[in-house]
Amino acid sequence: MTLGMGGTQSYGEPSYWDKRYTQEDSPFDWYQKYTALAPLLHLYLSPSHRILAIGCGNSPFSEGMVEDGYEDVVNIDISSVVIEVMQKKYSDNPQLKYITMDVRDMSAFETDSFDAVIDKGTLDSILCGNDSKENSSMMLKEVFRVLKDNGIYILITYGAPSYRLNLLKSSCKWKIKLHVIEKSVSGAKNEDQQKWELTKPVPLDQKEKSIEDFIGSNPDVHYIYVCTKDDSLAHGDIDASVTD
Repeated sequence: MTLGMGGTQSYGEPSYWDKRYTQEDSPFDWYQKYTALAPLLHLYLSPSHRILAIGCGNSPFSEGMVEDGYEDVVNIDISSVVIEVMQKKYSDNPQLKYITMDVRDMSAFETDSFDAVIDKGTLDSILCGNDSKENSSMMLKEVFRVLKDNGIYILITYGAPSYRLNLLKSSCKWKIKLHVIEKSVSGAKNEDQQKWELTKPVPLDQKEKSIEDFIGSNPDVHYIYVCTKDDSLAHGDIDASVTD
């Protein structure tokens, strides 16, 4: 189950996703499972944070967060079909909330109401769809709006910096760090090839060159952009530091 790369799809239409989730009702995690990303979330999020998972689908990712101690995870999806399924599935779990909502218009949420937003494939999906530039801009501005000051937008994507940084920097006032994670792990890691750790930001200068120097020109990774909302910044400042 992958995003279509050839041509555009009706990814912004509820009917597309309703049909898809009616036909494919087995739980599915886009890109990465919770256990793989947990060390990174522990770095940036606390259990008491109010967290919004956008484009949740029928992923068990948020369930994993709650089992790991997170206390308030709100999930939204444009498909009422999948939201109804998830509401019934987790009806006895007050830490998990499921709401039918279009990420491009989250007016039901107050401004500055979440500590973090997690996006695992939703922006990618919109960028593969019709009117991608307009829809992605609408989405990112809404994500920015619902975040508290110093709130964090965690974007897990296949989009390399040359494709995603300009989009992020032009949308809102973010302080951006970049992490990477292998798309899949089979067998023991080869330390000669593995030059990064998930919890350490990848060096990223303003010219976006050091990423290739650090992990190669065609790495088999997902990129994780950790974007901190800061109204005092110029649009899209980049934190190029690497913390120990």
